[in-house]
Amino acid sequence: MNDLTITVTGWVATDPRHIVGPTGASLTSFRIATHSRYFDRSLGEWADGPTEWFTVRTFRAAAVTVMNSITKGQPIVVTGRLRTNEWTKDSTTRTDLIIDATALGHDLTRGVATFRRAVGDSSLGADDAAGTGMPGGSAGGISPAEADKAVADAESGANTGDGEMGAEADDVADGLVANASVAA
Repeated sequence: MNDLTITVTGWVATDPRHIVGPTGASLTSFRIATHSRYFDRSLGEWADGPTEWFTVRTFRAAAVTVMNSITKGQPIVVTGRLRTNEWTKDSTTRTDLIIDATALGHDLTRGVATFRRAVGDSSLGADDAAGTGMPGGSAGGISPAEADKAVADAESGANTGDGEMGAEADDVADGLVANASVAA
């Protein structure tokens, strides 16, 4: 199967949400916002294009690292597999754009960062060691279908047009967290 790979630069728009499933598998998700800039000749100045919203997901060891490294408002670069998720709210079908991150980091054209190797990175699974961050056939991994469902449930109200998660989504996410242990 050929996956669509995408690279997006943008700003972290929500606080990362970290969930540990019943098997101990980790999932961290957050939203990013990005927009193009163009020179508007009629005004003689630079203008912003429409904002595009993406949900970014990371799995297993990468999920913990991302949770400890990324905060709302930071500029980042994300590369990963693009997926779509359709859902209905108020009789309207909506589509979320989801990036299953294979690489993620701060955008150093917008600031300074210091890299520190993750503790215990020698214990990463074969997929994580290869840099994919995706669950594989190893024990304790979560399937993409399980991850899709968990994130869809947790962020079902995320696409409100302003990039903020709706009250419904917060309630669903709180229910997931209550039923799972959350990493500190």
